[in-house]
Amino acid sequence: MDNLTHSLVGALIGQAGLKKKTGLAMPALIIGANLPDVDAACFFWLDGVEHLGFRRGITHGPIAWLLLPLVLAVLLYGFDHWQAKRGTRPKERLPVNFKWLYLLSFIACLTHPALDWLNVYGIRLLEPFSSRWFYGDTLFIIDVWLWALLGFATWFSLRREKRGGEWKRPARGAMAVALVYIGLNGAISSFAGTGRYDAPYLPGQIAIASPMPLLSWKREVIVGIENDWWVKDPKTFKMERIIRDRCAWPDMRRLRKDNGELGAFLFWSRAPFAERAPDGSVILRDARFYDPRARDRFSVALPDVKCEELPAN
Repeated sequence: MDNLTHSLVGALIGQAGLKKKTGLAMPALIIGANLPDVDAACFFWLDGVEHLGFRRGITHGPIAWLLLPLVLAVLLYGFDHWQAKRGTRPKERLPVNFKWLYLLSFIACLTHPALDWLNVYGIRLLEPFSSRWFYGDTLFIIDVWLWALLGFATWFSLRREKRGGEWKRPARGAMAVALVYIGLNGAISSFAGTGRYDAPYLPGQIAIASPMPLLSWKREVIVGIENDWWVKDPKTFKMERIIRDRCAWPDMRRLRKDNGELGAFLFWSRAPFAERAPDGSVILRDARFYDPRARDRFSVALPDVKCEELPAN
């Protein structure tokens, strides 16, 4: 999920009452909820789409769940002592308890992979023990309705706290509603993914129920395998082949040896296919991200490979 959602989840956990356990609890919860995304630093040293094979991996796995919160707790604990020595520590801050700092950072950190699992992009939950991708197919990566719920609840809870009212109950209620919302969307995806489709049956065929932006109750169902993918239009409910200018699947064993981007793309891709480029070469894309606004960020060009076109039907 996006970092605003992660941050709001951390803040809401604090407003549910946990922020009173120790000083600097809210920084621990909000930063901890975003901490696994430190892997975004890979953009500084990886080229093109090589980040696809790196992100949502090692920093989202079991070892990171234990170590990243520990690092955060140590830094926050040290920051509190540094402020105390300088005489700049806020008087209203609660005493800092290291055990609670670590526990809150750990809880917040766990919410991150749980949320990331909910979309179609995928996450390697068991890295480094296993590089298997897991997919929840439940929420769009940016869910505005979740934003509205979490954001309003956090604001309302803070407002009540400032006025001396009961401030924990709104946060707890919003968390319960959010869990119900996620559960309902999971059920919608599960139902959509097991339906019958008029696409040609292919051995080993899979179905991906991709949540729509804004219309979170609708699903764009992608059905197929390897180089042949069909999509059900959520408005007409008709199945159409995603791309008509398809190319035969290139010999990847030879190509990926000297192409880091290609290796990363193939490792990450869940619904890959080969498309003819305007110059007659090949572009590899993923059916999950074929929307014109996103497709070029999730593709690999093979300018030296000539497209061997396949029949349109």
